[in-house]
Order: sequence, then structure tokens, then C-alpha cells
Amino acid sequence: MSGTLLHRIPRLLAAFALAALLGLWFVPRASSAPAGRPSTSSEQMLYDAVNRERASLGLHQLQWDTALANAARLHTTLLAEHDALSHRFNGEADLQTRLRMAGANFRLVAENVAQAPDVESLHVAWMNSPPHRANILDPQVNSIGIAIERRGSELYATQDFSASVVQMNKEEQEQQVARLLQASGLGVIANAEEARKSCDPNRSFYTTQPVTISRFETSDLSRLPNELSRMTASGRFRRAAVGACEVPTVTPFARFRLTVILYQ
Repeated sequence: MSGTLLHRIPRLLAAFALAALLGLWFVPRASSAPAGRPSTSSEQMLYDAVNRERASLGLHQLQWDTALANAARLHTTLLAEHDALSHRFNGEADLQTRLRMAGANFRLVAENVAQAPDVESLHVAWMNSPPHRANILDPQVNSIGIAIERRGSELYATQDFSASVVQMNKEEQEQQVARLLQASGLGVIANAEEARKSCDPNRSFYTTQPVTISRFETSDLSRLPNELSRMTASGRFRRAAVGACEVPTVTPFARFRLTVILYQ
């Protein structure tokens, strides 16, 4: 591509998506994203264009996420300073770490970057590129942040997407899983200590002998794991105890570990 055409034709970089490798269950609307709105008219135009595209296909609208937008702004400044498109410049953290550092909480992230002379060209170029279009129309994501920076006659832009996850402390995690178990017809024992002690299979202690124990890890507590769902639907169990466990390894992606003790 010649130097003269470089600043007239939109440039794109292949978009990519990342997800925590935890056996995820994707439910689009669960979100604790910081609410906000675009800070410039150009960003508002791109935000509206994304949601119009999604609405045309019956997809849920994306929520504006201030944390994602802040991360996108820092990255867009680097795009403009380098006059180059990249998802990671030398010395810059990777995408998931950048978003986490900005305050986002998520189980899946993706990013589009581009350079073009005007806002309409940015959006058209992304929609005409299959990987970028896939990010814009991904039914799994629920949040977006956009940043645009002008340098001379060119616009540099970043769209950061996420499937955001509600942050929960241990008690909230236990209450959420307890609600799911109760919806399956099980009674839930209020005291979680026995289940918490069972997080470590080598240090378990039971006052009442359990029938079985389910230990699982996930980034989404909107539904039970498939195996646990099958057990609760079997009719073999009447009561359960839920304990939230420590997650031993810190990662940018949201992670929850729980133990469910099932009793007859």
C-alpha cells in the first residue's frame, strides 16, 4: 500500500477474542460494568452504530463500560503516537491485563483497532471485515468501551468488548448458588462452614455424612454446572450445603470456586 493511499484507506488489524479456559457458560446480560456514556460525539456515533447493527439482528444492546473506555483511550493514544496498528505495543500489557487494571471484571474480552479519515469509514471498515464484524455482533459480549483520537487528518480508534461479570464476595457466591439449588427443589443448609472446610478434599470434616460432593470452578454463576444440574434433578438428594473457596491462582479473568455437599 503506497504512502499516499495509507491515509485515505482505512487500516484495520485482525481482531481477536480471549476467554478464560474454565468451561464457561455464557449468559449475555449478567454485568457489573461501570455505567457511563461516551465522552465525545465521535465515540457516541460509533457506540450508536454498533448497537444499531446488533438491533438489526435482534441482539441485545451493549452497555457502555467506563473501565473499558478508559483502557481503550490509553491504547488509542499509543496507536496515534506510533502511527501503527497493534493490540500490544512494546512495554504494554496484554489486552486482558489492561482491561483488568482499568477496573473491568469479565470472562471474555475482544478488541478492534483501526485508522481512518472519519468515523463512518471506521465503522464501515470494521463491518466489512469478518473478524471485526464478529466482535461487534458477538452475542456473548454485553459491554463496550470506545476511544477515538485524531492526529492530523487521521482518526485512530479502539473498541474494547467484554462479557462482564458481577463481582461477588464469598457470601454472595454462596447465596447465588443456594438460589440455584433451591430452584432445583433442594433445601439449603444455612451454615456454610462445613462446605467451606470441604474446599480442600484432604481436610474435610463432616458432622453429617454427605452422599456426594461437587467441587467446581467457573467464571459465571448464573447457572449450575451440567453435572451438578444432573445430580440435583435425579431426585436422590433433599438438602445441600454451599461453600465458596479461595481461588489459588490470580488471573485477569473472573473465577469462582465452590463446593456443594449433597445430602439425602
